[in-house]
Amino acid sequence: MQKKIRVLVADDHSVVRSGLRLFMLAFSDLELVGEAENGNQAIEFCRLYEPDVVLMDLMMPDISGVEATHEISTKFPKTKVLVLTSFPEQQLVHDAISAGAIGYMLKTATAQDLVDAIRSAARGQSTFSPEAEKALLRKNEVSTYHQALTNREWEVFRLLIEGKSNTEISKELMVGVSTVKYHVSNILSKLGVRNRSEVIAYAVLHRLIE
Repeated sequence: MQKKIRVLVADDHSVVRSGLRLFMLAFSDLELVGEAENGNQAIEFCRLYEPDVVLMDLMMPDISGVEATHEISTKFPKTKVLVLTSFPEQQLVHDAISAGAIGYMLKTATAQDLVDAIRSAARGQSTFSPEAEKALLRKNEVSTYHQALTNREWEVFRLLIEGKSNTEISKELMVGVSTVKYHVSNILSKLGVRNRSEVIAYAVLHRLIE
């Protein structure tokens, strides 16, 4: 029996939450585990329900979606945050990815694009709307930092962007976890990014993912 993807919706608009509730009923592999009305609730519901994916709005009361994304990514690393918002502004996109969001979709996305993004997020893979890609490209258009990676760092980099953990990478490359951590640290430094989400975003923007 196929394991369902456990999804938490975080949005302060009840109409949006209702629409997403109906949307998920159309897909047998999705399970709605909770609906948060603000950022604080989203964090608490992640603790209670351990969702696989959070659909995160950015403009919410109490604390913003960006702040909630950072808290969730830090405290519940197994939960992937997929931003679902109406705003494609460059700074918002950058802030969300820096906070740990694995992807960035607009509420104008088709049902198929959204469900594909949720499934990708659950696998640890990123999806960005065309508008979000353009916003990030404008911020990173001249960077070619990946050219400085060593052959071993490229091997680790390719496994990182597949969503693999340090333990999984160590088994695949037959090296110690501490060695993997060392290479990951070097990759983050050379690419000028702060976390795995930004590594994946960098790879998407530079067409390094097939």
